[in-house]
Amino acid sequence: MKTLKDLFLDELADMYDAERRIVKALPKMAKAATRPDLKAAIQSHLKETEGHVTKLEQVFQTFDEKAKGKTCEATVGLLEEGDEIAAEFKGSPAINAALIAAAQKVEHYEIASYGCLHEWAGLLGNTEAASLLEEILGEEKTANRKLTEVARASSNEEALGESGAAEHAEKDYAGKRSAKLRRAA
Repeated sequence: MKTLKDLFLDELADMYDAERRIVKALPKMAKAATRPDLKAAIQSHLKETEGHVTKLEQVFQTFDEKAKGKTCEATVGLLEEGDEIAAEFKGSPAINAALIAAAQKVEHYEIASYGCLHEWAGLLGNTEAASLLEEILGEEKTANRKLTEVARASSNEEALGESGAAEHAEKDYAGKRSAKLRRAA
């Protein structure tokens, strides 16, 4: 009969594989990004992700297990989709928004997985593992927030392209003018 510990170790192996794949994928994403703020965010998260691999090895040790990976099919699929998006939008004003969307899909998967692992480590009474997993979870949430900030600060607007940007600017101007007229009345 499979237990929570079996489930935990299975998911831990899945995330160990995922993080190692992400370490290989992030440099390609950084290279594809055209905005310096996005490149910097990706490179910063690469360093964190390398640390996640080490922390996961420590989590395995807290359970007296050798670190091992199990192919994370979800991450494989998300990274393949990211590669396709990068190729499809290369040279496009939407490239950075596309890269952010692909990266956030990975982040959301990681946040869900680490949330479960953190909770399960606590239920299994392994406070050291729970603490390490909580650290990783916090870093994944922060990375996701940074990606959202970059998207809102520049990449989403840039993705509109010339015609979309002009149309957006006209709507923005019209909206501000209308609000100004209402205040004056």
